[in-house]
Amino acid sequence: MHEPLTAAEYKAIAADIQFPTNAFIDGAFRPANSGKTSKTTNPATSETLAEIAACDATDVDFAVAKARQAFDDGRWHLRSPGERKAVLLEFAKLLERNRHELAVMESLDSGKPVRECQTVDVPDTIHTIRWHAELIDKLYDNVAPVGSNALTMVVREPVGVVGCVLPWNFPLLMLAWKIGPALAAGCTVVLKASEDGPAPLLAFAELVHEAGFPAGSVNILTGFGHDCGQRLTSHPLVSRVAFTGGPSTARAIVRNTAENLAYTTLELGGKSPVVVFADADLDSAANAVVAGIFAASGQSCVAGSRLLVERSIKAEFLDRLKHKAEAIRIGDPQDPATEMGPLATPRQREWIETIVAESLANGGTLVTGGKKPDNHPHGFYYAPTIIDAEDSALPCVREELFGPVLSVLTFDTEAEALALANDTPFGLASGVFTTNLAKAHRMVRHAMRQSRNS
Repeated sequence: MHEPLTAAEYKAIAADIQFPTNAFIDGAFRPANSGKTSKTTNPATSETLAEIAACDATDVDFAVAKARQAFDDGRWHLRSPGERKAVLLEFAKLLERNRHELAVMESLDSGKPVRECQTVDVPDTIHTIRWHAELIDKLYDNVAPVGSNALTMVVREPVGVVGCVLPWNFPLLMLAWKIGPALAAGCTVVLKASEDGPAPLLAFAELVHEAGFPAGSVNILTGFGHDCGQRLTSHPLVSRVAFTGGPSTARAIVRNTAENLAYTTLELGGKSPVVVFADADLDSAANAVVAGIFAASGQSCVAGSRLLVERSIKAEFLDRLKHKAEAIRIGDPQDPATEMGPLATPRQREWIETIVAESLANGGTLVTGGKKPDNHPHGFYYAPTIIDAEDSALPCVREELFGPVLSVLTFDTEAEALALANDTPFGLASGVFTTNLAKAHRMVRHAMRQSRNS
């Protein structure tokens, strides 16, 4: 069902795609109130794909007012569970119908290989919507145990308008993660797409009306964080904010939501450690490490960007990783044979180049990569990179690069491995490779206990 097409078929779809350009508010596509637009760019070619509405605070106010009206009059949350479930299931069906077009659009706008979009991102998006649809009529309220003269019930109620701020790395899936539970609960939503790669979310919006969602229940805005995002997360009529992104933006959002005492859900970055012990199956570990850091060009919050390897196997293991990294097919994202595409933006590549240069200048050793691929002069490509860091203070070890850069540290004991794994302010994910089950459980139980930004 989700098998990739041929390169020719993908290119034919890409040639026919019409990029939506307006925000989706109250059941209709609308330009920004100011008339302003911003460019969205193909990361593989640096070419402009479309001019997208640049919404500002006035557009946010309008969208939130419509979402609040839709919530207050009950046009969504007062529908029966069966009716809401049917709409979400119909929505999933429409996503399935348009899966090839959605995969191509996400690939064009983000630079991700279309095969990855087709076999991972889009299917997971559909599954997420279906899962929450099926949950609607399976959640029960509770009756608390009290005396015979009283009846105490615990009832789950929708909170109201949910404001969602989305990242650019997994736009469709992150949207589904946020609107799935919100809509299943009966809330209405206002989503702010990232200014980098917003087009797939507007294509998503085209299916919202067709699925039968009432006007105002789902609203999708495009614009910049300092204006559109700032207003959405500080709006007094937004009852809950859900954000996926970096810690610095999260701190600003928490300050905004604190003013209104709005519920806040944060899913932030990571500098995830992958610990490989000498007794591990090295082939399996090497495959997992390469996939964990170079999938999506390393632009994933759970990317295993810190490798902690036991000293006795370090040379052998790094040699395996080097060969695997250099064998990755870098190319046109629209070619299903491509395994790694470009980074999403030029500033992302510039940031990575800066951190890699600083790390090498301060004692890091380049194992492979560390440059733009020679055969890709256009676009925002960066080669799979491995740095033997040794010093855990190097910037490539400390900073979340959000790119295809693996930093390698060495340990001699289990205690040292655990200390290195936990030596980060980030959390979110970690991995361990060993054939000793007791050791694996010890590491998992104690890893990331001190992490904060997850």
